[in-house]
Amino acid sequence: MQMRGVVTPQKRQVLVFFVLLGLFQAGTESLRYSVAEEREIGFFVANLARDLGLGLEELSSREAQVVCDDSKKHLYLDLPTGDLLLNEKLDREELCGSSEPCVLHFQVVLENPLQFFQAELHVRDINDNSPTFLDNEILIKISESTTIGTTFLMESAQDLDVGNNSLQNYSISPTSHFYIKIRDGDDGKIYPELVLHRVLDHEMESELRLTLTALDGGSPPRSGTTLVLIKVLDINDNSPEFSQDLYEVQVLEDMPIGSWIITICAKDLDTGNYGKLSYTFFHASEDIRKTFEINSLSGEVNLKSKLDFETIQSYSINIQATDGGGLSEKCTLLIKVLDINDNTPEVIMSSFTNMIPENASETLVALFTVRDPDAGDNGRMVCSIPDDLPFILKPTFKNFFTLVSERALDREERAQYNITITVTDLGTPRLKTQHTITVLVSDVNDNAPTFTQSSYTLSVPENNSPALHIGSVSATDSDSGTNAQLTYSLLPPPHDPLPGLASLVSINADTGQLFALRALDYEALRAFEFRVRATDRGAPPLSGQARVRVRVLDANDNAPFVLHPLQNASAPCTELLPRAAQPGYLLTKVVAVDADAGQNAWLSFQLLQASEPGLFSVWAHSGEVRTARPPGERDAPRQRLLVLVRDNGQPPLSASVTLHVLLVDGFSQPHLPGPEAAAERAQADPLTGPLVVALASVSSLFLCWLLLFVALRLCGRSGRAALPGCPAPEGPFPGQLLDVSGAGTLAHSYQYEVCLTGDSGTGEFKFLRPFFPSLPPQRAEEETEGNVAVRNSFGFQ
Repeated sequence: MQMRGVVTPQKRQVLVFFVLLGLFQAGTESLRYSVAEEREIGFFVANLARDLGLGLEELSSREAQVVCDDSKKHLYLDLPTGDLLLNEKLDREELCGSSEPCVLHFQVVLENPLQFFQAELHVRDINDNSPTFLDNEILIKISESTTIGTTFLMESAQDLDVGNNSLQNYSISPTSHFYIKIRDGDDGKIYPELVLHRVLDHEMESELRLTLTALDGGSPPRSGTTLVLIKVLDINDNSPEFSQDLYEVQVLEDMPIGSWIITICAKDLDTGNYGKLSYTFFHASEDIRKTFEINSLSGEVNLKSKLDFETIQSYSINIQATDGGGLSEKCTLLIKVLDINDNTPEVIMSSFTNMIPENASETLVALFTVRDPDAGDNGRMVCSIPDDLPFILKPTFKNFFTLVSERALDREERAQYNITITVTDLGTPRLKTQHTITVLVSDVNDNAPTFTQSSYTLSVPENNSPALHIGSVSATDSDSGTNAQLTYSLLPPPHDPLPGLASLVSINADTGQLFALRALDYEALRAFEFRVRATDRGAPPLSGQARVRVRVLDANDNAPFVLHPLQNASAPCTELLPRAAQPGYLLTKVVAVDADAGQNAWLSFQLLQASEPGLFSVWAHSGEVRTARPPGERDAPRQRLLVLVRDNGQPPLSASVTLHVLLVDGFSQPHLPGPEAAAERAQADPLTGPLVVALASVSSLFLCWLLLFVALRLCGRSGRAALPGCPAPEGPFPGQLLDVSGAGTLAHSYQYEVCLTGDSGTGEFKFLRPFFPSLPPQRAEEETEGNVAVRNSFGFQ
């Protein structure tokens, strides 16, 4: 709900003045209303518009308000309806306390014109408060000799309600010894009194606990309670008594020193000195007095020293209780010591073998015993070893075990085993002991030596110094000791023994180092193979083999050799050059070979000297000698050329050749004329025919002689593939060696074919090409590898 007509502090002062004025003018007449306390906010009290005889519009226009005397907003006026409503919950006890009746005075103020109406609101009490006692417990001490009818005053309860809702009566329960008597006080309140109805007996009941209840007169009635504790004072007329003759208790053996075990309690119905008891051990042994102690006043039995189940399992103790008058009583305390898992298992070795051979199976390694002094599950044990070991545990009889190898071992796989024997008891918590033994596996010569490579390829330069270290071979043996000590030796190939291997290489028997015993010649022996054996010193010895291939590296130790033109003839070689030759005319071709290989056999040609330096040129790579310009009339008819042939080695080697050139007038075309042209020339000049025949004969004889010389040279240097009719070279060549008896890039195992032009009038070479015989694939590959390219094609135009 919304509150209308809110009064500001300044406005409230003015209203108070007018209220007082209105009270003076209003006289004694006032409006009276009544409402029960604890009503909800907004509760309807009355319709002021009807009671004042005013219309709703007039209430609104005159700004009607409700003003309370205590300046609090307990009520408010709903202008749209004219209803007087509660603005808050009203608590009669808070507003008026114990005063009755409870009246709230308020005024209804109208403005324009100003008018006041006096009113009062009666707040009715409801039974919303229960009687309460100030103390939760009332203590009363009464001797058991007190006579019947004795009265004891009690504390009264309080109730904030008034009238019938206030405190009306008291009651006490449960008891047959007392009853409640109500007494009226001078202040109008009632007070309870406790009256003894039956004689008390301290031995029967030393104290009584009663509940005092206070009741009000509300509907329904409400009540409050408090505890009444009555202590009955005793006289000394009883002796001590134990609650039982035998006390039994169980304690763990690991109980700390000073721990409480049990409290022995005897009862004495008397009080005072005659009811005070003292406790002692009665005829206790020395072990009991060292282990336990008893509190003489409280009867608590405490631990004095450590317990040990394995030593004593139980104690029987007699305890005596004595009161202040000398009366006593006895009981028996039986203490049972409970075992705890406080002892770890033990492993006791009876026999042990720390080394076994690797080829032995099911060998006894150890015999041992396990024990645990605990009892029950704490003393039962489980023995085990890791599962990933080739050993097994075998129980023999109670707590005895044997450890044996499960199979034959391999020292090369594992030479040492650390075996952890774990013994675990079944107690709570479980305790375990681990005992580790080391077993060594002794070696047996069961592994042959193995080379690090199945084959080795070594290289040695030719013309080497004797005893040159050319490489090493290495083998390993998985065994140990003398079984792994190796010696190396040389073996010739099994299918094609190499003669004189001992004169070529040697091996260090201990290290496997290989040495060349003498200087090697690439042109005589390009490569050779043999086998190396490694043998251990075991019993019996084992061995392994590897193949070794030694390649001889070429050195530039052979100078080029000129095949054409030949330089050892009795008559110098003379080439014919027609004066009508054009620039680029092929005069001849210098053909040379080199017995070396690779770049050591790569040849280049150079014109060193010439009668006419500008007339001829030599092609550097082919060796072709050509004209650089047309021959002139002033050029001498005889020319001399010096050509240098050089290889590509380091340092380079060279050879030179001298060419003699004859300039002729009638030999002007590169090809001889045909038969018709020759007949016409014969008719024209009678000397032409004989001259042509003479020149052709001379050229044919020269070419035949040159071919024969070349063939003889090739047959003399050939290894295996010789020309038909040529004798084979002396000396055997083993199959595993490469024949390099040829010279340079053209091996002597090649044959050459020399072809002449069919219509050449000058008798020139057309080409000179190698003829490849049938070679085994390996030999052909080696020949091709040794002779990469023939730099001179032997071709003439």
